[in-house]
Amino acid sequence: MDMGIRGKRALVCASSKGLGRGCAEALAAEGANLVMNARGAEALEATAQAIRDAHGVEVVTVAADITTEDGRARVLEVAGDVDILVTNAGGPPPGVWSDWGRDDFIRALDANMLTPIELMTALLPGMMARGWGRVVNITSQSVKAPIPQLGLSNAARTGLTGYVAGTARQVAHAGVTINNLLPGIHATDRAQALDGPVAEREGITIEEARARREATIPARRYGTAEEFGAACVFLCSQQAGFIVGQNLLLDGGGTNFTI
Repeated sequence: MDMGIRGKRALVCASSKGLGRGCAEALAAEGANLVMNARGAEALEATAQAIRDAHGVEVVTVAADITTEDGRARVLEVAGDVDILVTNAGGPPPGVWSDWGRDDFIRALDANMLTPIELMTALLPGMMARGWGRVVNITSQSVKAPIPQLGLSNAARTGLTGYVAGTARQVAHAGVTINNLLPGIHATDRAQALDGPVAEREGITIEEARARREATIPARRYGTAEEFGAACVFLCSQQAGFIVGQNLLLDGGGTNFTI
């Protein structure tokens, strides 16, 4: 299937590794040119060069913290007219309700709610003026079923979900869609960060902790960045123009609900 995005310009945040890289690689494979962002310049440029070599597309890199005002300004200046926006930022640290104070929540909101909103605010007018645009926000399965130890993420990402639900329906008439991708556990550094404390607490190895978690997933495995990227590409495609304000769960069946 031709996704109809060859030559489009895509900004992918936090794309040097993990799910962001999966999305960047999948978009490049369909011929989209990339503006890639991450905090670490070395890893970012290495990933960008690998994508250039593999797919022959234009790839521009901006090493900056997208969750800061200065970082966003630098990225947006380089990005210019963007057709596709994929927002992404690392999740806040796990814990329990008694661990967190106001400053912890403000940091979580800045990273996982307000940063995507500010990027959309900056880029949606241009997309609407050109009559075509795609926004995909990488959020979490926790907006469907909260995860107790991820209370900061639960709160911030659910706030973003509510914002998208209203905003997506205000811009769809201009050929612009906004949707969210909700990852469950994938084989990324984030999984390692979550499995590590479990292994330490239980006195088991990381491999044993992962095996226990995999046993709770109907698919009996962690997801891959490649299949996550494929889902992102479809939401960014010409064929997805009638999908508006939706939350696509990629969790191997791990979130147990009917609708």
